[in-house]
Amino acid sequence: MRSYTLLLLLILAGCANRPYLGKDALGAQDFVMDSYQIQLGKVSQLNFEGGLFEPLSPDLLDEVVDIVDNGDVIAIRLFHPTKQNELSKIASFFDSGFTVENGQLTLPLIGSVVVQNLTLNQVQSLVEQKFKEQIHDVEVFLSYKERLEKRVEIAGQTQITSLPVNGKMRLFDLLSKAKVPTNANLFKSYLVRNDKLLPVDFVKLIQNGDMSQNVVMRAKDKVYIAGAESSNFYVMGEVKTEGAFPISTGTVPLREALAKAGGILVTGDRAFIQVIRGNLIKPKIYTLTWNHIIHLPTNNMLLIPGDIVYVAATPITQWNRFVNQLFPSFTAYEFFRKGISGVIIQ
Repeated sequence: MRSYTLLLLLILAGCANRPYLGKDALGAQDFVMDSYQIQLGKVSQLNFEGGLFEPLSPDLLDEVVDIVDNGDVIAIRLFHPTKQNELSKIASFFDSGFTVENGQLTLPLIGSVVVQNLTLNQVQSLVEQKFKEQIHDVEVFLSYKERLEKRVEIAGQTQITSLPVNGKMRLFDLLSKAKVPTNANLFKSYLVRNDKLLPVDFVKLIQNGDMSQNVVMRAKDKVYIAGAESSNFYVMGEVKTEGAFPISTGTVPLREALAKAGGILVTGDRAFIQVIRGNLIKPKIYTLTWNHIIHLPTNNMLLIPGDIVYVAATPITQWNRFVNQLFPSFTAYEFFRKGISGVIIQ
């Protein structure tokens, strides 16, 4: 714990009796420019926070070709214009179905047929070709007797743990069927495919109707629906109600954040409203005024999860007061989450 206290002291040194005004402090113009980047959506915001994400590929919107898979059971029917009586003797045997194993179908008369990554129509053409090598003019018809169900796993704030997919179901439909609560944290919700995070913007999809985010679901995808309290911003200092406030859509206007905290007290210095952003080793610290907040457009003054809004006193009476207001509101987990890595705890 001593390391955290020391770290906070080093970062915010100079705040005693006044707001932090170091040479690296940023102004309203920087805050507006960063807010513009934040408005672009989740990918831009994740990159803004230090991630390395590319926009979603348009290929993710393409429906998935339905292919034969291991575990599928395929029924086969044979037809011949002159030998139907002979074929009827084995019809029930073929109709009972054959299971795809290791990407192959093993059939009487023709042996093993590789069917991996083929559609049912492609398998039918291949099987018919091989049967014609044994029985001239035979026609072959394939159908699914049973199918190995392909499902998507769903975790978090939802009543349903999995849903079947068919290569056509899209994320919006899946979320509708999953009974996602209205207060879910869409910004922190995510989709994992092949153990990799796809930067799908749930907020754009659900709230803005942006169909560029409506990816086609695939078998074994994993969707996590975050709870309302999974991300917060913080308001400290000379406000009516200090503390953590949930932020479920990825952004909240600074004006709204101060309103949620009950507004600035008469003891607050409206010339020094600061936003502390980023990891605590090298944060961005913006210094704004009340005039900026009330006159600049709301969308130009945006907070993101983890931001700390600090309203200075007029003046701050002592350093201990600042630390006592700010420090108890954070757990060790919060400091680690905000990027304290490589710090040796004594």
